Amino acid sequence: MMQFTHTAPPPPPLHPNGHAGGLGLGLFLDVGAPRAARPWPGSFPTPASKISLGNLNSTSCMEQLLVHCANAIEANDATLTQQILWVLNNIAPPDGDSNQRLTAAFLCALVARASRTGACKAVTAAVAAAVESAALHVHRFTAVELASFVDLTPWHRFGYTAANAAILEAVEGFPAVHVVELGTTHCMQIPTLIDMLASRPEGPPILRLTVADVAPCAPPPALDMSYEELGAKLTNFARSRNMSMDFRVVPTTPADAFTSLVDQLRVQQLVMDGTEALVLNFHMLLHTVPDETAGSVSLTHPVSLRTMLLKSLRTLDPNLVVVVEEDADFTADDVVGRLRAAFNFLWIPYDAVDTFLPKGSEQRRWYEAEIGWKVENVLAQEGVDRVERQEDRGRWGQRMRSAGFRAVSFGEEAAGEVKAMLNEHAAGWGMKREDDDLVLTWKGHNVVFASAWAPS
Repeated sequence: MMQFTHTAPPPPPLHPNGHAGGLGLGLFLDVGAPRAARPWPGSFPTPASKISLGNLNSTSCMEQLLVHCANAIEANDATLTQQILWVLNNIAPPDGDSNQRLTAAFLCALVARASRTGACKAVTAAVAAAVESAALHVHRFTAVELASFVDLTPWHRFGYTAANAAILEAVEGFPAVHVVELGTTHCMQIPTLIDMLASRPEGPPILRLTVADVAPCAPPPALDMSYEELGAKLTNFARSRNMSMDFRVVPTTPADAFTSLVDQLRVQQLVMDGTEALVLNFHMLLHTVPDETAGSVSLTHPVSLRTMLLKSLRTLDPNLVVVVEEDADFTADDVVGRLRAAFNFLWIPYDAVDTFLPKGSEQRRWYEAEIGWKVENVLAQEGVDRVERQEDRGRWGQRMRSAGFRAVSFGEEAAGEVKAMLNEHAAGWGMKREDDDLVLTWKGHNVVFASAWAPS
């Protein structure tokens, strides 16, 4: 907890309850040399004149301020919220260092939450113009832009590389392969997979690619073209590699556990003759299916949509299921719990971006806008609109085993390909094995895991 000291000159007015409420700005923040304050645009006065902000830029101080701000918003305490927002606005410029930019994103998300829940109306009305929704800044990529964008960092490439190696091994010898793509990056993994399948010693298979279209609830990145156009490009690429490919799009939604997609796959499986391998490839999308904190399918027999989906997938008897997810837990019922979890995970992309994108670059703005979208969704949204419901690697493993799957270990060849890919990026990235899974790390901290599963 930060310790503030009472000192002269006299402080601004205290919180209405007669004390500072833990972080009330009636306390003079005597922790260093004064500096000029950045006033909020808007109608309310800032308590600026007698507060020395000093050096509050430590990560722990910023996190604690955000926690107190969230508590004040949840208590509908407009005065305390206003005071803490003023401090956060001054210590966390959106163009500052990595910790400051991280905190600025959380500040925006808290203001968005206050606006959407109706709490602290006087405050949010005054600052709404200053803090725009992160969703307004999410870039819509062309296919070429997105391919280049995801190559900048291992965040997605790690999962692509591990998954493609596992898929290639699982479908060995099959003359036909059906890949069901459930991902957030619009098939950017698929060209490499096509190349790998086309180069098989036994010759290329017939490839069927079914893509889950989860618009309009899809998380970033956004693609500025239709899936029909994308499918035509992928089909032409497969043809150039002497491989026959069928591309299908199925509109579906995680809000009902991809029911329309699963139903269609179930019908297709009825006419299969056993010569086609079925692969379900989940890349950063499985967590968007509501978990137990979002409610149950049945009041008499409580089952979450997440559990229902995995059990339904087991009935399809797939040859392989690949799950690539961020190794984090954003499922807390309370906003403070989610804030702490997200703050202590999402520092990683802000810290890493300095190694591959220059400050002020257009791609960096796109990159950080996507992180801001995630933060806003974790903190400001509720119900089915809150799709950023990550669970950690251990919990996903429990779910998969309970649904009737067994873990498939990644071979040395897969691990070697991941390590070779990481050599193209900054030294802070690494890989380790945990049980049967591969885990991407940044400076030793778990970031993304890749796991492979087959029916038990």
